[in-house]
Parts: sequence; C-alpha cells; structure tokens
Amino acid sequence: MHSGKRVVTAAEESGPAAAGMTADGTAETPAAVPGAGMVADSGGAAGPQSGAPAAGPQSRTTDIVPGPGGVMTDEVGVVTGDLTLRTEYADGKVTLRVQYKDADEWYAVTGASVALADPAGLDAVHDVAVGLLNRPEG
Repeated sequence: MHSGKRVVTAAEESGPAAAGMTADGTAETPAAVPGAGMVADSGGAAGPQSGAPAAGPQSRTTDIVPGPGGVMTDEVGVVTGDLTLRTEYADGKVTLRVQYKDADEWYAVTGASVALADPAGLDAVHDVAVGLLNRPEG
C-alpha cells in the first residue's frame, strides 16, 4: 500500500536539488523576505558607514519593577520599587545600571558588566536584561 508521500533519500536531502522543495516534490513558492541572505557586517556598498561600528557610547533605558528580591547594586546594595534600567555600551563593554525612577544617581548592577564585541547586540542585551529584572507581578 502506497501513502502517496515521497521518501527523500539522504543524497537528495543534502544536495542542492532539495533546496526549496516540499515533501511531495513540488517546488515551494518563494517568499519575499527583506534582507534574506544578508549579513549585518557585510561591508557592502549600502552607504558610507555600511558595516562600520557605531561611534561612541550608546545606551537604552526602560522603566522596570523588580521582583521581591530587588536588584543588587555595587554601590548601595539592594534597590527595590519603581526603577529605571539603563544598558550602556562603551569601549567594547556593556554595563547595566539602575536608578530609582526619576532620581539623579545611577548604580551599577552587581555582576552585570561584560564584553560585547558588536554594538549591534545592545538592543538584544537590553531586552534580555529587562526580561530578567522586570517582575511587576512578583
């Protein structure tokens, strides 16, 4: 009894003929995906600063409410309540800092400074930090 499904051999699967094919052997419809196949550090001719790292320090900020344990800082210990988180990138390093919302003083989050080779990763690091530290429900 034949199920009508095509079995793809290992040779077919690994070869270029399998690219863009579905399980029944028909060609997939190409999808328009902006930037598909592009590499962020391609160094192409898109503009005068294409592929060049961003100059100077950068930062991202988001208001957070940490969980019951608060956020441990190097300068003052644990801080709790309504805070602002700032993720800073400078000199190849990313550092997390917090402040009481609308205050002037910033405090380094304990253990939250690490090398970051590509400043393009700043948004991702900031998003992860917010995801870990923002716990308004406890």
